[in-house]
Amino acid sequence: MSAITATTEKAAGHAARARLRLLAAFLPVTAALYIGAEALDPKGTDQVVTNTAVALRLLPIAAAHSSQLYLSGSLSVLALGGLAVSYAAIATLVTGRGWVIATIAALLGGLGAFAGAMLNVLVGVGLAAAASAHTTQAAAAQVLATSFGSRPAEVAEYVYFLSNYAAPVVMGYALWRSRRVPRWLAVLFTVGLEVAESMGAIGPKVALFMLPFAVAMILLAARIWQAAARPAPMTNPEPAGHADQLAGSSKGI
Repeated sequence: MSAITATTEKAAGHAARARLRLLAAFLPVTAALYIGAEALDPKGTDQVVTNTAVALRLLPIAAAHSSQLYLSGSLSVLALGGLAVSYAAIATLVTGRGWVIATIAALLGGLGAFAGAMLNVLVGVGLAAAASAHTTQAAAAQVLATSFGSRPAEVAEYVYFLSNYAAPVVMGYALWRSRRVPRWLAVLFTVGLEVAESMGAIGPKVALFMLPFAVAMILLAARIWQAAARPAPMTNPEPAGHADQLAGSSKGI
């Protein structure tokens, strides 16, 4: 029986390590997608359309760079999806002190990334679609203003800004408290991600400002990969005489 248990635990350990390594791979990929999306975003297009005047100002820029907007918007959605998974991956590092805080941070990060993906569909893809539509700019501006002013868009905006800026701080504190990573790495992750999320559409030079975030993600991915390489603890096998005692008890019965 103990041999079967050991075999089952060994297979479960291999599966857990493979999953951890898969989660670790999301971190550098997410950083690359995030930087690519921000670098490709045309200057001046990362604005929330609060009224038709803002929409009319953005539409000519979007019409001149519609393909670029489609690409950057798509990369942004992928990057935010990867960021949600990355939060869950980073939370696996915190297994002792601060695990509850890390879990809350992963939840906040997931909610913020989901809401951000909804907003990026409007800001990037939706703006490009409105600019490419065969209609007047006034009609396109009205559609954009109505879309951004809808209740789902407003809720997504509030959730995005609250969760997306709170999650890095909460996760950084969890990493700091756990001491599973160097404390400077916890600070680098928090500051790097906050800076990355606050960057506007300033062209390819945005990659320089987002470099600390990329470095933190790569280092955290390495930590998760190293954790996956460590063998999972095995339960103690049954003592040698335990089976004989059970057998003797059965005979007595």
